[in-house]
Amino acid sequence: MKQRMLYFPNKQLKLGLRIWPVMVSDLWGGRELVWRLFLRNWLARYKQAALGWTWALIMPFIAIGTFVFLNRAGILNIGSTDVPYPLFALIGLAVWQLFSTGLSSGCASVVSSGNMVSKINFPLEVLVFSSIAQAVFEFTVKCALVLVFFAVYRFVPPAGALLFPLAVLPIVILTLGLSLILSLVNGVLRDTANAVSLITTFLMFLTPVLYSEGEAKSAFFRLNPLTALVNAPRDILIHGRVKDPLSFLWASVFSLVVFLVFWRVFYLAKTKIPERL
Repeated sequence: MKQRMLYFPNKQLKLGLRIWPVMVSDLWGGRELVWRLFLRNWLARYKQAALGWTWALIMPFIAIGTFVFLNRAGILNIGSTDVPYPLFALIGLAVWQLFSTGLSSGCASVVSSGNMVSKINFPLEVLVFSSIAQAVFEFTVKCALVLVFFAVYRFVPPAGALLFPLAVLPIVILTLGLSLILSLVNGVLRDTANAVSLITTFLMFLTPVLYSEGEAKSAFFRLNPLTALVNAPRDILIHGRVKDPLSFLWASVFSLVVFLVFWRVFYLAKTKIPERL
């Protein structure tokens, strides 16, 4: 006897809080697809590039060199740092580009896989998660470069530096949350991806990424959660502790709330995504 399949409209809304185990189960079931999509994107990105993944190392040098030039020319005051400036800037830039690169690729992840979305039934969250995995991979490459700089400047990180991955986790969570909602918006307004690139570039200059926090004295810098999320991993590597733990705790809670809220919005709205692509 065949089992009858019944359709219930607004099933996800009727689940209420019981939707969270379903969301986690769907994502866990798509873990293999996350890995496969990551490999596909990684190979496609570097397949025909002459320098390959070394572009992940070249771009930080260009940005750091630009700020060194601006500082020596008297155009920009980067302030004093506790370690040599190239090392200070490289750590901050690595963390920032984890956020900016992940946000840009995550925003475009669903639209760029339009054919796949319209033909195959699978958890659409895996598209966003796989794009963030690409940003995490590039971040690990930059971390290897940081280790080289440690050796060049003969800087021995404190024992607390082992907590560095935990200090980076909140900004990854924030990137995932924002990417989930922006991927939906990008499905309706295709110029969202371009706007995200402009905004993240603008935000980098409003966040103490390449200059010391002492130069950031406005209220915006104190209220900007990205300030704490960038400073905390750098403080962990340099000092072995977070200088402003309260701000980091607030920013971490904010990141978690953003992720949970936007993940749920994405899950409830994903049935409407194929018709928008």
